[in-house]
Amino acid sequence: MSSAFAQLVDRPAGTGPRFHANGRALRAGDWVEVRSAEEILGTLDERGELEQLPFMPEMLQFCGRRLRVYKSAHKTCDTIERYTGRRMLNAVHLEGARCDGAAHGGCQAGCLLFWKEAWLKRVPGPLPEGSVAPVLDSAHSRGLENTIRATQLSVQITNGNGGERYRCQATELLRATTPLAWWDPRHYVRDLLSGNVRLGALLRYVIIAAFNSLMRLHWRGRPYPYLQGLARGETPSDKLDLQPGELVQVRTKREIMRTLNDDLKNRGLKFDVEMVPYCGKTYRVLRKVEKIINEKNGQMTRLPNACLILEGVTCSGCLSTNRLFCPRSVYPYWHEIWLRRVSGRDAQVLTQ
Repeated sequence: MSSAFAQLVDRPAGTGPRFHANGRALRAGDWVEVRSAEEILGTLDERGELEQLPFMPEMLQFCGRRLRVYKSAHKTCDTIERYTGRRMLNAVHLEGARCDGAAHGGCQAGCLLFWKEAWLKRVPGPLPEGSVAPVLDSAHSRGLENTIRATQLSVQITNGNGGERYRCQATELLRATTPLAWWDPRHYVRDLLSGNVRLGALLRYVIIAAFNSLMRLHWRGRPYPYLQGLARGETPSDKLDLQPGELVQVRTKREIMRTLNDDLKNRGLKFDVEMVPYCGKTYRVLRKVEKIINEKNGQMTRLPNACLILEGVTCSGCLSTNRLFCPRSVYPYWHEIWLRRVSGRDAQVLTQ
């Protein structure tokens, strides 16, 4: 057992050090270096958490690396109970730092990881050209990963049939956050001051949110963007057998609405309002998604119909009710019927 771990197990739960990375709160665009695994272990309680947020084994690969802050995670969204905003303390998201699911049954959700500022240190910029970020040797990495697994209790047996319940940042999000009222202006100011949102975008989407609030007061009101499922009976499907790396074009909003029922679903998958800005545009397939951890109960769920996620296509939080400007950047899932393959001359033009 490491000395850092020996010290943390004697510390009362939730009393790890609470500080910003070298002074002021981190902002979007700041450069940081992820602290060593030993340093991070020293901030965790006996559950492997800091301020109720777990440090996950999938995060070990980033230790010692320099990354840029993507956005401040001073708020996030509740995808477990009420689908509203939540407040989080002293945390950020880092560019490109997503969970690969390796320690959680191969979950394919690809969640953007939360990083407490105590796990980071501010640096002036990326490593100088030619420098190499430190890499844990395999034996050391396995030892540290086993230690973190032991503190985190990432997998727990929940029934006599051998079923497992996974525990991760997404399943513990309600514990790590507090309620956030959509009408409180302070977190919108923080969005602006942290660099999460530019002034023009803030004004635009606040006006849209105000308009939508008025539209929802009457049953005939039409919020923006307006979605209405037009499919009758069983919703249609299509099989394109799309593969990672292929170019696809998202169909128009009108075409997609013809595939949705009254609940805006196609074969159980909802088309979210945050997906509308991507309609008509071209993207690459990142991967298929066949299994994800259910954030409500921690159980691994196999999707009845395989879905796709697209490179660079994430929820912006700009059009959502009660969670405006959420920085979590969740990947939306796409059925193939909402996409068309781009091939031949069109693909060549787009990749030039």
